[in-house]
Amino acid sequence: MPATSAARKKSATNYGMLPELVGYQLRMAQIALFRDFAQGPGGEDVTPGLFGVLVIIEANPDLKQSELARATQLDRSTVVTVIDNLERRGLVERRVALHDRRSNAIRLTAAGTALLRKLKRQVSQHEKRLLENFSEAERASFIALLRKVFPQHR
Repeated sequence: MPATSAARKKSATNYGMLPELVGYQLRMAQIALFRDFAQGPGGEDVTPGLFGVLVIIEANPDLKQSELARATQLDRSTVVTVIDNLERRGLVERRVALHDRRSNAIRLTAAGTALLRKLKRQVSQHEKRLLENFSEAERASFIALLRKVFPQHR
């Protein structure tokens, strides 16, 4: 089959009700986001989720692991694994929490701070690429609409 016929056949797929579903559109957007992220910040062996963890830790030095779990919507055991991996890479360090010696407080290391600075620049470029067809007003509206899906997480 010639390439043009194959391309025509592929584009003729009927997706039924999927294109009208919010969840489907969000999933397609997430796939596009992850693919583009892999070309930029992902080259540093950082996923969008890890980037979010690093940003939260930077914004909240000495954050307890349990607080990080709540902020990231991850269960505690997953957060422990994430922190273990980041600690092994030299990006974060654990300290005994000041007001609760039974808890660990997490903060970025100098290497973590340097990497995050680089990642933030790359993520800004990534966001520009993803939303290049949006005006500033559309971008703001889009973010505001998405926040309505999960209003308690701002």
